[in-house]
Amino acid sequence: MIDERQEELASLHALDLLERGERSRFEGEIASNPQLQVLVRDLRETVSHVASAVPRPLPPPGLKTRVLASLPPAPPEAQPVPRGQIEWFSLAPWALAASLALACVWLGLQWTSSRTHGELLRTQLALTETTLQGTRQQLEAERIVRQRQLSNLEQEVATGSAQIAEARRQATEREQQVARLTRDLRSQISLANLKITALASLLEQTPKASAVAVWDPVQQEGVLKVEKLPALRPTQDYQLWVVDPQYPNPVDGGVFSVDPATGEARLVFKARQPVSNISAFAVTLERKGGVPKAEGPFVLLGK
Repeated sequence: MIDERQEELASLHALDLLERGERSRFEGEIASNPQLQVLVRDLRETVSHVASAVPRPLPPPGLKTRVLASLPPAPPEAQPVPRGQIEWFSLAPWALAASLALACVWLGLQWTSSRTHGELLRTQLALTETTLQGTRQQLEAERIVRQRQLSNLEQEVATGSAQIAEARRQATEREQQVARLTRDLRSQISLANLKITALASLLEQTPKASAVAVWDPVQQEGVLKVEKLPALRPTQDYQLWVVDPQYPNPVDGGVFSVDPATGEARLVFKARQPVSNISAFAVTLERKGGVPKAEGPFVLLGK
């Protein structure tokens, strides 16, 4: 890099205006700074071109003769032209050349400064583009990593959802299996506990009358199926009785009537009182609506 002090010293050095000690120090700086060497060389070439481009003015032919002829005779004691004026007149072209050289040096410095500034801007732009490219590559790499992680998470979620669905399906199947086993077990228990009793006819005129009673002690209910019983008068009903030794009298199981054409009937009944041990079932002929205690003749009986 070249600072303003070095640019100023380079301009003075190109014009040979530096003193001996300052020139020696500056030449040491030139020897160690390639950019400063280039600047000094360019300034010296500029000064050389400017000096050679400004010719020293020459008087036109015959000018001297015409000037001498037009002058009056010199007095005897005429004084010569001061030497300082002659020297100034002779140095005027060089002063003009020096001014032009300084102007060119200033323009050269401005151009060099602009070029250096432009190079600096280009360098900074290149660094910025390199940094931006690196940032883009890093962001792209992070995006790829995040996308891969998201894909893995989605796959894990899908796998977990499938496992949960399978576990739910298996749990549902086990629940259904347990329900079936429970129903089967209850059915087996119920069948094992059911009391099935056949009732035979006690009437001489209808010896083929019969019935079957099925009792579920767990549910405390039963079913009576009757066949070939005689039809009843409108004022009569058949009444079912459940005989349990814990009660002094049979427990009322309800009233029913039969189909006059077939003598069949089906009765779903519940005992009026809790029954724990049934020893027999009986059917009596009672008045319409039934009675709390058996009064009529026994029609069917089964133990």
